[in-house]
Amino acid sequence: MTIETQRHSAAHVMAAAIQRLFPEAKFGVGPAIENGFYYDIDIGRAVTPEDLEKISAEMKQIMKEHPTFERMELPIDEAIAVFEKAGQVYKVELLKDLKEKGTTSLSESEREEFEAVDRVSLYKTGTFIDLCRGPHVENANQIGAWKILKIAGAYWRGKETNPQMQRIYGLCFATQEDLKAYLTMMEEAERRDHKKLGRDLDLFTFSDLVGSGLPLWTPRGTLVRDLLDAYVWSLRSQKGYMKVTIPHITKKDLYERSGHWAKFQDELFKIISREGHEFALKPMNCPHHTQIFDCRLRSYREMPQRYAETTMVYRDEQSGELSGLSRVRSITQDDAHVFCRKSQIEAECFAIWDIIDTFYSTFGFELNVRLSTHDPEKFEKYLGTKAVWEEAETTLRAMIEKRGRTYVEGKGEAAMYGPKIDFMGKDALGRMHQVATVQLDFNMPERFDLSCVNEQGEKERIVMIHAAIMGSIERFLSVLIEHYAGAFPVWMAPVQVRVAPVADRHNTFAEQLRDELIAAGIRADVDESTESVGKKIRAGEMAKIPYLLVVGDKEIDGTELTVRVRGMKDQLALQKDAFIARVTSESAEHK
Repeated sequence: MTIETQRHSAAHVMAAAIQRLFPEAKFGVGPAIENGFYYDIDIGRAVTPEDLEKISAEMKQIMKEHPTFERMELPIDEAIAVFEKAGQVYKVELLKDLKEKGTTSLSESEREEFEAVDRVSLYKTGTFIDLCRGPHVENANQIGAWKILKIAGAYWRGKETNPQMQRIYGLCFATQEDLKAYLTMMEEAERRDHKKLGRDLDLFTFSDLVGSGLPLWTPRGTLVRDLLDAYVWSLRSQKGYMKVTIPHITKKDLYERSGHWAKFQDELFKIISREGHEFALKPMNCPHHTQIFDCRLRSYREMPQRYAETTMVYRDEQSGELSGLSRVRSITQDDAHVFCRKSQIEAECFAIWDIIDTFYSTFGFELNVRLSTHDPEKFEKYLGTKAVWEEAETTLRAMIEKRGRTYVEGKGEAAMYGPKIDFMGKDALGRMHQVATVQLDFNMPERFDLSCVNEQGEKERIVMIHAAIMGSIERFLSVLIEHYAGAFPVWMAPVQVRVAPVADRHNTFAEQLRDELIAAGIRADVDESTESVGKKIRAGEMAKIPYLLVVGDKEIDGTELTVRVRGMKDQLALQKDAFIARVTSESAEHK
């Protein structure tokens, strides 16, 4: 029995409780997910917090009854009849779609509910009957520790044109101790929520007039973005990368050639020009970069070509899936593409890996490695031939092993055009996030006929490496804000030093000190409010500023500064030159 089995079974018990409380309820799908489960339901109105309490109480009652999970198999027409009689219109729709079009018409979560096209499996839990592939626990008392968590809106089958359902989420763990530990972590995560901290620290905002998923960056937030981007560029420039610039729209033709139009046209923002051509806001940069490489014939002596660009791309994400900076519609990518010969793949990938190791060690991230491969059972999702995929995956696997790193394989996690090495970073709360990626692409050069002239004067097909260090700057910053709880290290703090005059008569000295710090390359400001010095100190702590200099008569008359260091109780007394050297050194060393 796996934890996924327990979580899936908990979803069925929750549905059974909902059916008891709301006999008119219509059910969508209810899969196991990371840390728990959910079920999409329709009770004809919005589900309230009071409803969740009742559902939780009813689940406990069902658990006490120790119902079993009984499996039944039926021909698909009989299953349709069962759910038509029960008034379960969503299940009937799924079954009819399955019968008429086959499993390719179903989403991943829907596919999990079925076993075969001609026969389907049903599970009975008490009086509740559900369409499901299973498996399940034998008895409900084997489910483990659980908790109903929250409600969210969800369009039926993920389409905005479909009815909106209520998605009820729950947690499920093997033991009560595991559940308690996760809830404690969630409480800390809520305290660190980047959406709240981003507002409190004046980093970014959203506007209904601009639109959902389109963040607006304040001067402080823009500064943090620029510092991160400059750091990545400093590492890339050492490896021979060159900056390029591309437009934000393109003709449909480019994405038809690359294969993105056929695979992702529903996620594109499309524009019709008055000349009748169809354009799109770019959702990715790689096809554009192929055209820079291909603007003239390249000699082998020019290889590799390394292009880097930090630029926005745009994807028409569903509004229900947008979440702060974690999921947005305007995505800033620190993108890079290497065009090289096959003999150069390893050296180029290892150079990118070096950049990734250096960058993430700065933040104390522990990186795990995943080799993301294609799913041979769903090969229609990918470009190219199976032989090309086998060669690319074998190449990446050999490099990981040569690097001496342990790794896991992520079947089906590859990009459309090639396999990739994904780096998974663990944050301060122990949560894993996919961060950097290195992708090996034999297919795009083939589709765009990209070559160089080799030593024999013949055209030689090249390969393409896609590399992102932060990936999405928005998403990375959401991780970083929560990782640091908003208390950025000195080098990336928007304000590194705040000068707090004790009284108005100390303002002139405070301003002179600030100007000296700025001249030394330190980001500094002055709190010239009329508040007490105690409130100024508290305001600096709330703003999570690394250094606070309290200046009064003693500092004006003396040679030392009174320094309050974020997170330290004791104050320091430092000579001005020593303090400036300390801050500039920390900035230079990314501390």
